[in-house]
Amino acid sequence: MTETKSPIWDISKIETDLQAAFDNNSETELLKILKDNSFLFFHLYSRKGGIQPVFREVSFGGKFRCDYAWLNDNSDGPEWVLMELEKPKMRIFNANGKPTSQLNGAIEQVKTWQRYFQENPSEKKRVFGAVAKFRFILVAGDKKEWNNEDAMKWRTYYNSTSGIELRTTDVFSRALEHYKKQPSEFWSFEENPVTLGFAGLEEYWKAYGYMDLMRKLY
Repeated sequence: MTETKSPIWDISKIETDLQAAFDNNSETELLKILKDNSFLFFHLYSRKGGIQPVFREVSFGGKFRCDYAWLNDNSDGPEWVLMELEKPKMRIFNANGKPTSQLNGAIEQVKTWQRYFQENPSEKKRVFGAVAKFRFILVAGDKKEWNNEDAMKWRTYYNSTSGIELRTTDVFSRALEHYKKQPSEFWSFEENPVTLGFAGLEEYWKAYGYMDLMRKLY
């Protein structure tokens, strides 16, 4: 008899909770869901196989913190992804077609990370062990907010010129629907099913053999 593999995630509950977080426009509820369900980051990973774990509430500089961070262990050097999450239905543009103060404020927060590490290069090694480059992601608003020609053009231009990648919170719903149809593609996320606390970040990169050489190079 073939043994049936128990599901790692309670998909039905996640679907219900995710919809509630969107309906309530709750960043807090969404953060709670993401904490225990790494597969929801699927479409934010540049590589889907052999992924490294997601760390949450990563602090640096005594006053900065990103919601999530993870390593892309590329052959050309370690790329650390730093992600900030905003409300699912955060208003993105005003009636005049210009970005709202909420969006500008969120972007400025990510920019402070960019400036901090540029001005304090030694902190990259202290926090992350070694960094060849950063990838900054801001997840804010839903698809409806971005789904018009002007907004799409603005985001495309901004993503290509700012060093900050703007994504919608629908990226998590898409991951859920993808998992329901093709669960086998999420095997690597099953090996790291939940996010990890910031306290374990240093221990992680010190124990990871890939980082030994990279720490000498970067």
